Amino acid sequence: MARNSRWSSSPLRVLTYTLLVQLSLVDAQVAEIEKASNDSLLWGPYRPNLYFGVRPRIPKSLMGGLLWTKVEDHTVQHTFRHTCEQHELDGYGWDEYDVRTGGRQTIHDPANLVDITTEFIKFPGGQHGGSWGARIKGTPRADAPPNLKTTVIWYNTLEGLGHLQADGDAEETGAEGDVVLKGMTPELGDFEVRITEGKGDHPQLNHPSAQEKPLHRTLVASSHIPEEALWQSKQVLFAQLKTEIDQLGSKYGEENPPPPAQLYTIRHQPGQGNIHLIQKVFEGVFEFDILFSSGSAPKPITSEDLTIQINSVTSGFSTRFTEIFKPQPPFVKERYEEFSKSLFSNLIGGIGYFYGDSRVDRSDDPAYEEDNEGFWEDAAEARARNGAQLEGPSELFTSIPSRPFFPRGFLWDEGFHLLPVIDWDVDLILDIIKSWFNLMDDDGWIAREQILGAEARSKVPEQFQVQYPHYANPPTLFMVIISFLDKLDAVKADTSNEKVLAEKSYFMQLANREAALEYLRKLYPLLKRQYFWFRKTQAGDIKSYEREAFSTKEGYRWRGRTPQHILTSGLDDYPRAQPPHPGELHLDLISWVGMMTKSIRRIAVYLDETDDAAQFAKFEEAITKNIDDLHWSAKDKAYCDATIDDYEENKLVCHKGYISLFPFLTGLIDKDSPKLGAILDLIGDEEELWSEHGLRSLSKSNEFYHTEEDYWRGPIWMNMNYLAVQQLLNIAQQKGPHQAKAKQLYTDLRKNLVRTVYESWKETGFAWEQYNPETGKGQRTQHFTGWTSLVVKIMSMPDLEGGRTRDEL
Repeated sequence: MARNSRWSSSPLRVLTYTLLVQLSLVDAQVAEIEKASNDSLLWGPYRPNLYFGVRPRIPKSLMGGLLWTKVEDHTVQHTFRHTCEQHELDGYGWDEYDVRTGGRQTIHDPANLVDITTEFIKFPGGQHGGSWGARIKGTPRADAPPNLKTTVIWYNTLEGLGHLQADGDAEETGAEGDVVLKGMTPELGDFEVRITEGKGDHPQLNHPSAQEKPLHRTLVASSHIPEEALWQSKQVLFAQLKTEIDQLGSKYGEENPPPPAQLYTIRHQPGQGNIHLIQKVFEGVFEFDILFSSGSAPKPITSEDLTIQINSVTSGFSTRFTEIFKPQPPFVKERYEEFSKSLFSNLIGGIGYFYGDSRVDRSDDPAYEEDNEGFWEDAAEARARNGAQLEGPSELFTSIPSRPFFPRGFLWDEGFHLLPVIDWDVDLILDIIKSWFNLMDDDGWIAREQILGAEARSKVPEQFQVQYPHYANPPTLFMVIISFLDKLDAVKADTSNEKVLAEKSYFMQLANREAALEYLRKLYPLLKRQYFWFRKTQAGDIKSYEREAFSTKEGYRWRGRTPQHILTSGLDDYPRAQPPHPGELHLDLISWVGMMTKSIRRIAVYLDETDDAAQFAKFEEAITKNIDDLHWSAKDKAYCDATIDDYEENKLVCHKGYISLFPFLTGLIDKDSPKLGAILDLIGDEEELWSEHGLRSLSKSNEFYHTEEDYWRGPIWMNMNYLAVQQLLNIAQQKGPHQAKAKQLYTDLRKNLVRTVYESWKETGFAWEQYNPETGKGQRTQHFTGWTSLVVKIMSMPDLEGGRTRDEL
């Protein structure tokens, strides 16, 4: 007994107990932060492939979506809107949006002669992630007839366990007043969805069929269909419409057919089901609400609650946006703030939740080593021979590049997407990063394109659906983690922490340093695993060709190469050495690995992983020296790719463009480097990369400029230009031999980029995937609100000219 007493009061026992208590407190704090963040992020318009679609971050659960069309004629099969498509609208997107509170979207639909507004608002409270409301408004356009007839359909589907029932009587000719769906799932508990009667006139038609289904009533069709078909709601609707059309046709014949507004209606059959279609037909202006009330919330929400909260969210967004992203001179006019709000709102309005299986080829075919001459032909035969297996299901919370064309997760895009978002909501980006790293396999591979489920695959040609575990992608998420460390350092230096404490719902990880460090500790093993996977699978061959370099290990080569493309690099058709050779070394890849090494070393230092930090420091030194030894061309005064010539000797292949800038873009060139002058000369040369609209992807003087696909062979890309602006700003703010030149290039490039994106947005209503270096016009994919939204950060960067403005701005 005495010995136990001595042990219980011994210093070791006290220390152990203290550490356990501290760890327990940290765990509790982390759990509290995760719950609060998950609750505020549970619901959202997380189906960004639709013009308006709502779901929770739950694998199989309740989902909803909106469809509409004019019903003035018999063209509805072509004008029914549901999924985002290119070149069918005059513009659409979020004017204001915050992923934690909600926002407003406007949709300009010329073919249907109507403008649609969707407002989505969250209501916190309860045990199941709170409630939400959506308001749908329609306003006929100026060229529409005064009595424009529009049919609008809201639907809810339910996957997984639970039930969903529409109240009402199938014997009636439609529902008077509000339509109510009542349901329950294990994750959401009890809930109801109320689709209000709304405001607006309805067609009064002089046809016998109008007595059977008077259009001032709401029609509800409930049914059970196979779960795997629930995402095809538009096809389900069309099937139901066809059944009704056939019956009406046989009843009234071709001599007296019902008018379109009456003909294109569903049968009123409310009841149990896993899909419920709710149809309204309006004449002129209309408005109605969708109100989701959680059974665990204090009370059901009403339209009056929604009106109040819409006003609060709108004013709150504007105030906060101005504080965080206020455009700096010369972009001080009000139109630039509206433009900036739109781009940023559409960036985070493109955040989606995806769940499903994916196609992966894990055959480990020897051809995938790509180590023989002609390897691309062997690899193509292997891909055709091996096929793919379905893996998963997996889930991903991600910001997508483009709602109509790329509505899914892209690994290298994501890092660029999150660079503006981290200024707005740190906890959100940490959640997205965690979601990506949860996809990593045991080797350290994350598929570069996440095509999860049949709905996602429906947007991707079959030849691009399969993912390969030896394919890499630029590791841009490391850039975001470093930005997070910068913010942690800033908070530590600023003891007042007024901004962080005032907005804890966005910066909980910053407000609680221990929670932030715990997040990094959990992420760090995954970062290491991916880092060493990168080094192993993308290694280049230095020894076999007797290349002279500081290190015999630090050379890298993208796998997945063909004569026309290196899709894995992200710079698809950028000119490379011809023909491809297993001895190639790719400048952009060693630069990405250098950035990754520099980043993970800093993270290791942050977490007191001293042995790891020392190892990464050695790698970093070797990479930096090898970039000069293996890739610098004194003749061309540029960094270049390397290959092997006909005499089995090293040969530099210089296609000046973005590739040439990569050591600079990734922050591996010191401000005092003698090579920096040549890099700045290349950037500023109008016969090479410089244009009045931004930096060209390929030199104007290159033989391949604007040839073949012309994807990365001249057009201006905002992600690469952002990296250039960022690095120019770094050089311009430090004393050194190149400070003055960097300052001038930074100032002019910043103005050119903002003007280019703004003018195209003003003209077309869209941000674009890329911009023409001769005209500045947006081109390729429209509504590309992924990394093109980096212009928001560019606008908020400092003006180094002392606030001077130019008339054209």
